[in-house]
Amino acid sequence: MKTVQFKTNIKCTGCLGKVTPGLNETAGEDNWEVDLQSLDKVLTISADDINETKIREAVEKAGYKAEKLH
Repeated sequence: MKTVQFKTNIKCTGCLGKVTPGLNETAGEDNWEVDLQSLDKVLTISADDINETKIREAVEKAGYKAEKLH
């Protein structure tokens, strides 16, 4: 399983509600989480097949930013 992390500006549970449909569709329902406690609001994707471009597009379509962490 592969893991990729993105720094986001997703700040609250309301924000999570906005990105959930797109992330469920692109990453899979149980394959992602956002750490709202971290300063960088890190989105972690864990899946066998991760399309980083589509993940970023799904977050941006919901009105938020996602920058891949190295």
